[in-house]
Amino acid sequence: MARMFRVLGFWTLVIALMSFAGHMEEMSLLFFIQTAVFVLLGYLNFSERTYMLMFWGYMFIAFVGFTYWTVFVMGNPF
Repeated sequence: MARMFRVLGFWTLVIALMSFAGHMEEMSLLFFIQTAVFVLLGYLNFSERTYMLMFWGYMFIAFVGFTYWTVFVMGNPF
């Protein structure tokens, strides 16, 4: 399971580099931070249950943040 967090770190790094090349600095900074966190967690050797709880916590925060951003920050297009 720890290896999967390192794989997540790799893919967030790829997304960060592509967004940086596309001049989206805020998005690339967010994904560089996620890369560092995922790679760090990948080397801490927690139990599988701990890794699953951290991943579901991450997914919950990501979905709530995305929903908040799309509803309240982006606003109504009409």
